[in-house]
Amino acid sequence: MITYNDIYEALRKEKYSEQLQSLPKNFISEIAEYFNEKKQVSEKKDDLFSEAIVKTKKQFENAVSIFKELILRRKKKILNLAFIARETGISKRDFENMMDFEKDMFDSIVKSMEIADKKLNSMLNGKKETSKILVTFKEDVEEFLDSNGGAVGPFEKGELANLPEEIVKILEQAGKVDIVDED
Repeated sequence: MITYNDIYEALRKEKYSEQLQSLPKNFISEIAEYFNEKKQVSEKKDDLFSEAIVKTKKQFENAVSIFKELILRRKKKILNLAFIARETGISKRDFENMMDFEKDMFDSIVKSMEIADKKLNSMLNGKKETSKILVTFKEDVEEFLDSNGGAVGPFEKGELANLPEEIVKILEQAGKVDIVDED
């Protein structure tokens, strides 16, 4: 079981190191268990002025604050790692110290940066960014490829989608969509 000192120590290590610190695999589940236990004790109505309840309530509030700061510091480090990974192509530094949800966040950030870089490059190369049109589907449409070879769909009848203008024209001519709104 995790203790207040364990949470504080995790924050202290994270605060004074540039590297992302390793946390136990079950860290989040133990934190949740700790918070639930402290919350139950601090919400007891029996003896509102009991010294133990007041102390537990304050410790719970502090633990939540410390945990939030710990996660914030880790997010900042992951953002920095994603930036470095995007610029250098090296993305495995500190990857082993990330929790599963942090790895997912890291991958999403790197992918978003790649997409933004591609858009920037196409704009610099004079390619106009295609406008998108909001449509609703009149019938089910299976997955298809766009002009760049990327998969689009599948879509179900009544589903809304924001699609590039050239795709909307084709789908509209085939009677498969209705235009809801144009950008």
